[in-house]
Amino acid sequence: MERGEKGIEMFVRSVTDGSMSDEEVVEYLTDIFENGLDSNQTVLLTKEMRDSGAVIHWPEEIGALVVDKHSTGGVGDKVSIALAPALAACGAKVPMISGRGLGHTGGTLDKLESIPGFRTDIPVEELIEQVSKIGFAMVGQTEDLVPADRRMYALRDVSGLVASVPLITGSIVSKKAAEGISALVLDVKTGKAAFMKDLPSAERLARSMKNVAEGMGISTTCLITSMDHPIGHAVGNSLEIVESVETLCGRGPSDLEELVCIQGGLLLNSIGLAVDRGHGSAMILDSLYDGSAFRKFLEMVDAQGGKSSIFDSDQDMFAGLGLMSPELYSTDIFSDYDGWVSDIDAVSIADLCLNLGAGRTELGGSIDHAVGVVIHVGIGSPVSSNEIVATVYHRNRRSDDFYNIKDAFSISKESQNPSSRILGVI
Repeated sequence: MERGEKGIEMFVRSVTDGSMSDEEVVEYLTDIFENGLDSNQTVLLTKEMRDSGAVIHWPEEIGALVVDKHSTGGVGDKVSIALAPALAACGAKVPMISGRGLGHTGGTLDKLESIPGFRTDIPVEELIEQVSKIGFAMVGQTEDLVPADRRMYALRDVSGLVASVPLITGSIVSKKAAEGISALVLDVKTGKAAFMKDLPSAERLARSMKNVAEGMGISTTCLITSMDHPIGHAVGNSLEIVESVETLCGRGPSDLEELVCIQGGLLLNSIGLAVDRGHGSAMILDSLYDGSAFRKFLEMVDAQGGKSSIFDSDQDMFAGLGLMSPELYSTDIFSDYDGWVSDIDAVSIADLCLNLGAGRTELGGSIDHAVGVVIHVGIGSPVSSNEIVATVYHRNRRSDDFYNIKDAFSISKESQNPSSRILGVI
């Protein structure tokens, strides 16, 4: 099957205009899945995917400041919701085009749509205006951005062709390149609850995405981060908005704050707003503690039709996000042992949240924004028997089904030291 420049160009064009049947597309994708592509071919594929639709062009005065990030996904991963406003508060421009979740909880868009009235379907012209004015936007992919990827990914999904490094690379990088960004941070997760289960696989994907993105003129850094236990304490759409707001007000969990500051610092350094990564991280941290990141977040909520007044107080926020509904119940989970928390199994937490309705099992399925889990301990926390380790928010008065979640918490008789989630930088 032809993989040269003309062959790849013709393939992507045929995918986009519909002249190639689904069976023919799957045949071509299967060849890539089984035999791979070299670096040059992957760059060609990604460029053609990017150019299958519109590419955003920014006003000259801000073009060099336009950045974004991408995570391969994880349990409790709400980094984007705190990072984007923090970057904007520091002078960067962030057109964050995100997706919806398929799995244990919703994606970034689903979490933001917990906010009453919040609108994610913003046309490109409005996106450019908002990013130019307040510094960032958090929206969904429009129909005219990278249409080739939508068809290719749908066919990969139903054909078992998702786990291909060149195809994953093309899918992710083409969408970021279509945003017209100058710099990119990629967070590639590895561990029990990650797509890439082992470190070598995560590094291989990270290097592929970095090489291709830089081959398309985007300054790119990849972080390899652990995904064995949930990020922060909240898992569930509305609950993660609460934790994101806490982080934007300088009260967030340390692991989430670390990821926000390091990724933000890398991006600020990449576009010359910080002298080095450490300086950039300090700038991001300052924006979280001085209120400027939170103020940017409220500007974004207002600009996108959301009801920002729900963030005037904790009570308003919980009520506005549906967390005080009389139809929502809570069940506390207690430890059976004395000791120190040595592990919190992210997969078990994710499975419970999916069963509660926090996620979806098929594209287009509905989700329950309010349900989820709040974890009250972290790795290394001392615990006593009968101490609350988690609270489950649910719609079912009967709570017997939730108690097995305590098996997600491993308790050691010896003290534990929490470690950084950052495993490497590429």
